[in-house]
Amino acid sequence: MRTSRHDGSLGGEPGDPMDDMPETLIERVAMMEGILIEHATGRSSDGHVYEHLRREFIADAEVRVLLPDYVRTCRTLDAFWPFIKDRLGRYQERRAFIRESFTPLIDHLEGRNRAPGDAVVGDALASFDADGVHAVWTKALARRTSDPEGAITVARTLLEAVCKHILDGLDIAYAPKDDLPKLYGAVARGLKLAPDQHREEPIRAILGGAMNLVNGLGTLRNRFSDAHADDPPTDERPRVRPSPRHASLAVNAAGAIATFLVETYQERGKG
Repeated sequence: MRTSRHDGSLGGEPGDPMDDMPETLIERVAMMEGILIEHATGRSSDGHVYEHLRREFIADAEVRVLLPDYVRTCRTLDAFWPFIKDRLGRYQERRAFIRESFTPLIDHLEGRNRAPGDAVVGDALASFDADGVHAVWTKALARRTSDPEGAITVARTLLEAVCKHILDGLDIAYAPKDDLPKLYGAVARGLKLAPDQHREEPIRAILGGAMNLVNGLGTLRNRFSDAHADDPPTDERPRVRPSPRHASLAVNAAGAIATFLVETYQERGKG
């Protein structure tokens, strides 16, 4: 069940409104959601608190990537008002829109849609590039259930970002249009993870399996993802809609491979 929302105005209370700031991050996110709903439905709301919360959330890489777009662009409640007024006319529609836009972030903070290895993968990627790769991973986690097609695309982007970052660190050139299998192949060879660079059969099998998994992710993405959403379906190629389980497969597989690459790169003293 979602955390209770803040539905009372901070304006007019004695003392500094910041003194009443909730202690937990999820409660502060719910407070911002409540402030925006108040402002969108004609009630008084505290712009200073909104601006304080926004600065805090923008500074947090994990939260920032899941914030509604309008929070990132509207620095004040005065800037938010024309956005919501022009977008939706009815108060009920505005409430529903704001609540829906905060759902991915609140669900993520509540730990929904997480597999057992999510925290491990997230920690590994955060230590690699907190403002880049880890933000992509967080976005993929949040979209697995609410947007399976988008999650599959983000899973692909995650691996591409990791591969390019490592190739840059290894001073290995790549072309802007290189696809994921080609990028991964270059990384694998640069980190000595290509199957033909090893003699032991179990290691060769594992590394070959990782390469097949990357190729499979490319195939899954091409078949399911929103990257080809504009292609019209045909009798020979009907439009296939992925389910959350397909998205979980793609995201978890991408996270496992990305973590393996990051840990190998760091172990070799390049991180």
